[in-house]
Amino acid sequence: MKSNLSRRRFVQSGAVMAAACVASGPAPSFAEALTETGKPSPIKLGICSYTFRNFTRAQMLGYLKQLNLTDLNVKDIKDHLPMDPAQEAQALADYAAAGIKLHAAGAIYFPSADESDIRGKFEYCKRAGIGTIVAGDPTPESLKWIEKYVKEYDIKIAIHNHGPEDKFFPSPFDVLKAIKNMDPRIGFCIDVGHAVRANANVVEAIHATGKRLYDMHVKDLTSYTSRENQVAVGEGVIPFREIFKALIDIKYPNFVDLEYEIHADDPMPGVIESMAYMRGVLTGMGYINHA
Repeated sequence: MKSNLSRRRFVQSGAVMAAACVASGPAPSFAEALTETGKPSPIKLGICSYTFRNFTRAQMLGYLKQLNLTDLNVKDIKDHLPMDPAQEAQALADYAAAGIKLHAAGAIYFPSADESDIRGKFEYCKRAGIGTIVAGDPTPESLKWIEKYVKEYDIKIAIHNHGPEDKFFPSPFDVLKAIKNMDPRIGFCIDVGHAVRANANVVEAIHATGKRLYDMHVKDLTSYTSRENQVAVGEGVIPFREIFKALIDIKYPNFVDLEYEIHADDPMPGVIESMAYMRGVLTGMGYINHA
């Protein structure tokens, strides 16, 4: 890794971003901020292991320690959480020893109505004690089996929207149309970057999904038109202050997971900047963040 910021420098950068981040939305007055000071942040920040897809589990654990993050949306990539039961058990032991909690798995793909394949993915998450599957591109035909196993395993499904390239679920509103009459444990993972590219208003989507919003994947873009213009969070145009306010308004209890998809061979500079910015936004809103 080229970047190895110390914890002190990371915390300092978060403090700097706290002063700057109010540009992401209407700045509160000093008095307004003080009315919230002392309250813990109601937004829980995590990260997607896909961010570290070019790195081993051991390397990723080192980076999570540097970031002071303990909550992971894990994926079967590299050796992060293998599908093989024995290898999965070793990964789980490593995470437990490092104090890392797995709150979601995915994205896990459901490309067909293959009942045995779908059951196997639920078994994989059951072994890991993971209560939410972030589902990538489930086909309409697979949803009936997904609903069956959601009921059997009592594991939530959060369908991930993948933007204009996704023929089934470009935006959260497309997910809403498909699942509105299904078991309420089938819900949403709003990916903000893909959502805005599909012309979805993320704040409206948060309110529309409500209690069925089970995960958030966040990234930033310099425009709403191209997936190739991703930047560190805070350098783009996505309104994080408004997004966090909407999540607070609906009393969102789950995680906001950074999914940093660029610079795969050297992600930490952008990850550090992104986490510092989000923590800074919350600090600017008057909440305590323990970085």
